[in-house]
Amino acid sequence: MTKSVLDYLEESEKKYKDKTACADETNELTYGQLVSRAKYIAGVLVDKIGHTEGIPVYMDKSCNTLALFMGIVYAGGYYCMLDTTHPAERVEMILNTLDARILIVDNKSEAKAAKLGFAGEIINLESILENEEQYYADEDRVLRNERKLDAVREQAMDIDPLYAIFTSGSTGVPKGVIVNHRSTIDFIDCFTRELAINETDVIGNQAPFDFDVSVKDIYSALKTGATLQIIPKKFFSFPTKLLDFLDDRNVTTLIWAVSALCIVTTLNGFDYKRPASLKKIMFSGEVMPIKHLNAWREQYPDATFVNLYGPTEITCNCTYYVIDRQFGLDEKLPMGKAFPNEKVFLLDEDDKLVGADRPGVTGEICVSGTAVTMGYLKNPEKTGEAFVQNPLNDRYLETIYRTGDLGYYSEDGELFFSSRKDFQIKHMGHRIELGEIETAMNAIEGLVRSCCIFDTDENKIIGFFEAGIPELDRKAVRHGLKDKVPQWMIPNVFVKVEAMPITKNGKIDRKALMEIYREQEAAHDN
Repeated sequence: MTKSVLDYLEESEKKYKDKTACADETNELTYGQLVSRAKYIAGVLVDKIGHTEGIPVYMDKSCNTLALFMGIVYAGGYYCMLDTTHPAERVEMILNTLDARILIVDNKSEAKAAKLGFAGEIINLESILENEEQYYADEDRVLRNERKLDAVREQAMDIDPLYAIFTSGSTGVPKGVIVNHRSTIDFIDCFTRELAINETDVIGNQAPFDFDVSVKDIYSALKTGATLQIIPKKFFSFPTKLLDFLDDRNVTTLIWAVSALCIVTTLNGFDYKRPASLKKIMFSGEVMPIKHLNAWREQYPDATFVNLYGPTEITCNCTYYVIDRQFGLDEKLPMGKAFPNEKVFLLDEDDKLVGADRPGVTGEICVSGTAVTMGYLKNPEKTGEAFVQNPLNDRYLETIYRTGDLGYYSEDGELFFSSRKDFQIKHMGHRIELGEIETAMNAIEGLVRSCCIFDTDENKIIGFFEAGIPELDRKAVRHGLKDKVPQWMIPNVFVKVEAMPITKNGKIDRKALMEIYREQEAAHDN
């Protein structure tokens, strides 16, 4: 029985030892080299870290970062990737939550890490790797460490933590989602099987390693023996370099945030090049604008396109929809069906089931199954709010995750995402889903992308939009909405932006949009 992701790695190493496991802009590792390097790193760390101890990693993603992740796991710990561009205060809060005694850095991040005020030991990965060849020349030392690693492996369980990912918290304090081996294995086994990922695939990694989309990239590769191509972040600002990279590296599979795919189409990347090897294109994180989906499908009519849904707290995704028809600009993509061994259902405000027999009725999307994670690190209050007993089951313990997302069934019995619970508002006496307004705006000719935010202080709906043609102004958008939504759903204010600001996780940065709005308001008042 597979009880550790290390089983994935070692099985692929047996089958594909000399095949490229991962590659970045300047380096690559075969499966044999990845296992060898991971075990070497583990040998250095095994006496330093405790069983199931969280080890923060403070550097950019690379092949060596992946080897470090696996080394931490071999040594008995779990990893937590930190973003070096985040403010020091946020990083320090995460380190404190982890009770971190060790921080692992590289040459590029070492000086920045020294300014964090971290009281524990700072270890430089590149300094460790300088001695790798010398280490393997000492057979006695290698044997001693292998015995230690075997002892660690013997006491390991599939419920041991594998990684922690910190998401934003409503109070400003990051929440650390803890995910164990079993949840990851359960999901990845289903994900790769259902979506036909295998050893012939080359996966183009877009997501940062501290974002759960990367979990699908990493472990789909390790499970199947596929190759992971780590795309440099900077290439997403230069579509020509991005498309060259995909083409040169023969990438077959994209598992990207919606905004990353939209970057290519917004900047007319396909006018430059159409990478030849792409066969599977999957997306998640936000609602995919149909306009951009159709632009991608026009370029790749024979490719498989998949709409994925699910938050970090349920190990990546819980539903998928394989797109099998053309969608109109005013249509929405269904969420599709649950992955095997996951149950996805809707609960209304009275915790009653909203089934397909109640079409159009909105309910909170809830998830049950092994892929539900272990809650929030050292945060029992928030864990208790979101990870709860299934109110439909009074017979035995069944933990579900309440996503805070809203969904509904259509007349045809298809499940659709509506919006965040937070984005459901009461305005002018009407209960309004902001996502519905966005869908209508996105269908307007010449409009590239939209985002609606409710300003509770001023009781206004603000509609932000990115235009693809110069003549599309606020007046034109307002006029275009009149035939699509009731008057009370038309935003009170429209704000035209050159481009939607994007968070590092690939989602629209709503905070930045509100700052743009406030600046425009202040300038107008002056």
